[in-house]
Amino acid sequence: MEVVAAIIIKNGDIFAAQRGSGKHKDKWEFPGGKVEPGEKIEAALSRELREELNIQVEPKKLLTTVNYSYPDFHLIMHCFLCRVVAGEINLLEHEDGKWLKERELDSLDWLPPDIEAVNKLKEFLKTQENSCSFY
Repeated sequence: MEVVAAIIIKNGDIFAAQRGSGKHKDKWEFPGGKVEPGEKIEAALSRELREELNIQVEPKKLLTTVNYSYPDFHLIMHCFLCRVVAGEINLLEHEDGKWLKERELDSLDWLPPDIEAVNKLKEFLKTQENSCSFY
């Protein structure tokens, strides 16, 4: 299964969303969803964030692609650093959402593939002079 995830950064804070249903209910993730057949990953990211959060984002950089095997399927998750360009976050599918400081990233119970994305994000932010405030 191919999916996209948005690492949304605003004023130096990073957005995390809590799943509201399904097998992984209450786990935290970067919002996003499935890439439809024939759809470009950037288009899938824009569509999913409109559907889930009612926002328009600008993908700034592909941070990482995570390959993760669940017992019943394999996940390929393309994780983009993004900024919101229109709208205010409205949780249409998630139970909760939080803006986190960089130092708070390890405080949530993340889904396993998102843990890898969090670790890549922390590595990336260490290389930035002003941490994630450049978004």
